[in-house]
Amino acid sequence: MGYVFDLGSVLNGKYLDWFLIGLATTLALTVAAWCLAMAMGIILTLVRMIPFPPLGWFVALYVEYHRNVPLLVQIFVWYFGVPSLLPRPARQWINAHHGEFLLAAIALGLAAAAYVAEDIRSGIRSIPKAQYESARSIGFGYLGAMGYVVLPQALRIAVPPLINQTLLLFKNTSLAMAIGVGELTYRTREVESYTFKTFEAFAVATAIYLAISFGIMALGSWSGHRLKLETR
Repeated sequence: MGYVFDLGSVLNGKYLDWFLIGLATTLALTVAAWCLAMAMGIILTLVRMIPFPPLGWFVALYVEYHRNVPLLVQIFVWYFGVPSLLPRPARQWINAHHGEFLLAAIALGLAAAAYVAEDIRSGIRSIPKAQYESARSIGFGYLGAMGYVVLPQALRIAVPPLINQTLLLFKNTSLAMAIGVGELTYRTREVESYTFKTFEAFAVATAIYLAISFGIMALGSWSGHRLKLETR
């Protein structure tokens, strides 16, 4: 007897709710990690541009660690290792406030920050050095020259690679299921386990991942176009 593909069996009742809850968790995890990645990426870039070699070495070490250690290992380090170094009240607070989600967002955000920092640094390198020197000559300090003159242009140039990093970050949220975060892949496994409809469950998850990914790419394309027009 052939296999009967029945998509309706996983898209009704509580199973549909599980998909929606998983999607909401995935989006929340992506946004939280993305905000952390952007903030840390900008800070790391500015620190690395300071002409003081030890700071540059520190940032380079940070980038190489996050580039060369598997992301799943980094998540495990944050989930199983870091809390054990914290005081007992801090561990209790984390456990009482969805610690697996919080620690997964930190791990994902810090890992993505390494790539974001490199993308922004590449954007800064494409800005003529004379602009930075001109900003300093009219009275801006280092942070003022970078924040008001160089960084806005570098971010505009870095939009395409930053969109790619956003897309990669969105997909990497699926790794958080390894520590029990109820994101989309985790919920899909639950649906598959209860219904034994493997193809249907993962077909729905695949369609959702594709739809969100295409949405991010479309938003990136639109943003890049808008920013390009504004500079003319």
